[in-house]
Amino acid sequence: MNYRHLYYFWSVAKTGHLTQAAQQLHVSQSALSSQIKQLEEWLGQTLFEREGRRLKLTQAGYIATQYADRIFAEGQSLVEQLKQGKTSQATVVRIGHASTMSRNFVEQFIAPLMSATPQPFRLHSMSTHQLLTELAEHRIDIALANTDVAGQDEDIWQSRLLARQPVSIIGIPGLPIQSLADPALCNRAWVLPPTSAPLRSGFDMLATQYQWSPQIIAEADDMAMLRLLARDGGALAVIPDVVVKDELDSRRLQRYVTLPNLFEQFYAITIKQPFQHPWLSRLLARYD
Repeated sequence: MNYRHLYYFWSVAKTGHLTQAAQQLHVSQSALSSQIKQLEEWLGQTLFEREGRRLKLTQAGYIATQYADRIFAEGQSLVEQLKQGKTSQATVVRIGHASTMSRNFVEQFIAPLMSATPQPFRLHSMSTHQLLTELAEHRIDIALANTDVAGQDEDIWQSRLLARQPVSIIGIPGLPIQSLADPALCNRAWVLPPTSAPLRSGFDMLATQYQWSPQIIAEADDMAMLRLLARDGGALAVIPDVVVKDELDSRRLQRYVTLPNLFEQFYAITIKQPFQHPWLSRLLARYD
């Protein structure tokens, strides 16, 4: 398609008059009429029919106008973003999140985007390393992670702590557990994060302090999987409360002890860029 032809058609559709549109476009009336005719031939449809001195859209012309409205609105948005540094509200917000993160926390973060006037967004789940790569290559606007940025490239990242969620011992209801010193915690079956996870090192220190002898029957770096293993397998788990909010509310799982000085931390990671989506500041402002 020749987009100049489409633009000329769109201009005539807006005015309803060939002469007026020709004056606005600084072309002759005959040249304008010729280019619209070429567009009609290319589409195989008549776009206008005459009604006195005025041009009236046909049904095909009306459909073409709707598409042209969107096409040229996007063109204007492109100019505003690249020339003036303004990002359109309608641009999709691209959010990456670590595959190990709590889905409940992610849902809380994106809640404003699903308000009465929804804002288009895309969610991408991946490893933390992939998140940083996607950010650096401008394929996502923001990354949510449960570990802070570290390494040689940290000067290009902007990492911000959003929240610290308490971590608890979670299990099926009715177990005889009252405190960290409770003998009922000894020799129990556990499902835990892997040894590389910050939560695991905190748990291991508590196990040594209180002389637990945990039977670790499974490890998983995915919090959603730990939730399912605790809920359906009967083992105890060390999980942030936010991960099991629904199960706690429905009493399918029970919080037994909140672990002292142990938190799951959630970070927002961005990079320094001239064209930041306007919704990012709104999302992050809730954590000020």
